[in-house]
Amino acid sequence: MKKLIVALMLVAFAASTALAADVVTYAKDCKKGAVTFNHAMHGEKVVGSCANAACHGDAAPAKIAVDKKTAHKDLCKTCHKGNAGPTKCGGCHIK
Repeated sequence: MKKLIVALMLVAFAASTALAADVVTYAKDCKKGAVTFNHAMHGEKVVGSCANAACHGDAAPAKIAVDKKTAHKDLCKTCHKGNAGPTKCGGCHIK
C-alpha cells in the first residue's frame, strides 16, 4: 500500500511539473501588468508547439528569457501583427 501511495504521489508531481511549463509569466514587475504566455491558448499559431525555431531556436525546447526588446520587437509583437493577435499594451499586459 505504501508503494502505491508513493507511486501516485510521484505521478501527481510529474504531471504538475509537466503542466507548469505550459503557462509562463513574464514582466512580473512591469507597471502595465504581467504578461502570461499560455502555450495551449496560442495553439497551432505557435508553429510546431515548442519546436518553433522563432521562439526557442534550433535547440531543444527550454525556458527562454524574454526582455522588453525581445517581446516588443522580435517575438511577441511581430507574431501578433502577422497573426491578428493583440498589439496594444492591455492585450497582453494584465494588472
